[in-house]
Amino acid sequence: MNAIQDLPARDPADRSARQSEVVTALRPLLPPHALLYQPEDTTPYECDGLTAYRQRPLLVVLPETEEQVAAVLRTCHRLGVPVVARGAGTGLSGGAMPHAMGVTLGLAKFNRILKLDPYSRTAVVQCGVRNLAISEAAAPHGLYYAPDPSSQIACTIGGNVAENSGGVHCLKYGLTVHNVLKLRGFTAEGDPIEFGGDALDVPGLDLMAAVVGSEGMLAVVTEVTVKLTPKPQLARCVMASFDDVRKAGDAVAAVIAAGIIPAGLEMMDKPMTAAVEDFVHAGYDLDAEAILLCESDGTPEEVEEEIGRMTAVLQSAGATRIEVSQNEAQRLKFWSGRKNAFPASGRISPDYMCMDSTIPRKRLADILIAIAEMEKKYQLRCCNVFHAGDGNLHPLILFDANDPDQMHRCELFGADILETSVAMGGTVTGEHGVGVEKLSSMCVQFSPEEREQMMALKHAFDPHGLLNPGKVIPTLHRCAEYGRMHVKKGLLPFSELERF
Repeated sequence: MNAIQDLPARDPADRSARQSEVVTALRPLLPPHALLYQPEDTTPYECDGLTAYRQRPLLVVLPETEEQVAAVLRTCHRLGVPVVARGAGTGLSGGAMPHAMGVTLGLAKFNRILKLDPYSRTAVVQCGVRNLAISEAAAPHGLYYAPDPSSQIACTIGGNVAENSGGVHCLKYGLTVHNVLKLRGFTAEGDPIEFGGDALDVPGLDLMAAVVGSEGMLAVVTEVTVKLTPKPQLARCVMASFDDVRKAGDAVAAVIAAGIIPAGLEMMDKPMTAAVEDFVHAGYDLDAEAILLCESDGTPEEVEEEIGRMTAVLQSAGATRIEVSQNEAQRLKFWSGRKNAFPASGRISPDYMCMDSTIPRKRLADILIAIAEMEKKYQLRCCNVFHAGDGNLHPLILFDANDPDQMHRCELFGADILETSVAMGGTVTGEHGVGVEKLSSMCVQFSPEEREQMMALKHAFDPHGLLNPGKVIPTLHRCAEYGRMHVKKGLLPFSELERF
């Protein structure tokens, strides 16, 4: 469903008058260059990494200090103006898509590392600091920041907090929520607020875990204290080829069942390996139906022992070819393909939509087979790459956004993947968030009572619903509409409609 169509129609005169009112109120609070409202200035902010959905904001503010952030929030709260916080704009679910009558709060200028303490293994960083920049700053101390999304060269820590991002090493080292200690920022009213603390545990409710992954709906985070991890002495990667996707999926389950927790465990199907091999020449087996990348890190002795155990499990699972990286350059080459899966897909299709759901590891082969059938059903190609170790799927549906029919089929394809994931015991998102892309699919996973509790939490933080409104938690009307649409298309029996 196109999110733009869900926005209420606005009279241009009303929009112009509202814009003038808000600009007049904010102008004394910001330098002239930090207040953007002309169409040519606000258009670059009309979408995030999910470019299929676009909406130009009423205006964009680019504050440079926390005092300016607080002042903007106080003013918007007084005027009843929605606020959508935005980092680097690399999100893939439309979580930072603007509100038509709201302010986009760009936080890219908050890009300083305020403190790095190698003894406590922590770093205090502003929300606009790039993910990779933290590891680069910590490297001289033998430390790094473990979560490593594929967009880590550009994505910001504030965005990582908003979406609870993971990356290829999240299986062993955890998601963002496992690697942050404290958050500082502001409420919708512009009041300062803090979550977590400098210790590993703090008194009271664990509200930080609620804010991480809340997609900017509960508070605006401006400062993050992250945990740093010692760099392992050695890391090696096993690349295993399989002539059947079920064997590859079963191999993932077998590795975990053997008590092995790899530093990374990724899976790519044949179309994806072909796309990335043509792009980065990582040395992938183009005859394989699927390949696994299994990494071990630690001391040389630990790595040698674990590589031996992983190799034995993969061989028993039916691997047709196994190659172990012999040096750091080869290890990075193996990973270069996985890290470049998205740009590689962009080379073979005008557009792609990257889905994000999770399933139990034992169902990896089942979902791949189901997606293959969906390709026939919707007449669109799909390349698949998985964080296989934790069952996080990233199917990339290839289409042409200039063709409305292809766009529609792509949306149906994506919704089908999400619903199938839930039916297999999974969830509608793993790390990309819900945003506008998966809003209706929340109706598939969560009951009306559960959604009501989510709204209650939102209301406790933001009573007037001004922070990133219309995202993540669908209204009862939206879910009922979604259910009726599925009944009409024959995808849902009428008897099931009332659960929406």
